[in-house]
Parts: sequence; structure tokens; C-alpha cells
Amino acid sequence: MRDGMYKVVVNHEEQYSIWFADRPVPEGWREAGFSGEKQDCLDHIDRVWTDMRPRSLREAMDG
Repeated sequence: MRDGMYKVVVNHEEQYSIWFADRPVPEGWREAGFSGEKQDCLDHIDRVWTDMRPRSLREAMDG
């Protein structure tokens, strides 16, 4: 198991994940402005990602 620092990343559909802080963000993702230990990042995602639907689905359903 790999320990260490992570960063929260988000894609164009506003779906969140974590990524190793010492690696470049994969294509299609961008940094979401939060980093820390793994559990801290997961807790942050739980707080901010309140609607699990992809952005395109939310927009289609809302409008």
C-alpha cells in the first residue's frame, strides 16, 4: 500500500478522485485545490461532491 500525500482532482464532468501528489495530473483531470493525506482528501470529496451525477446529466435533467 502506498502512503503519502495526495491531491483531489476533478474532470470535465465534475467527478472527483484522488491522485498522488508527486505525480502529474492525468490528462482530462485538473487539480481541485485540496491536498493532504489520503483520508483527508476522501473526506474533502465527501463534503464537496454532493451530487454524484455527471455534469452533462445534471444539465440535461435541469434544463
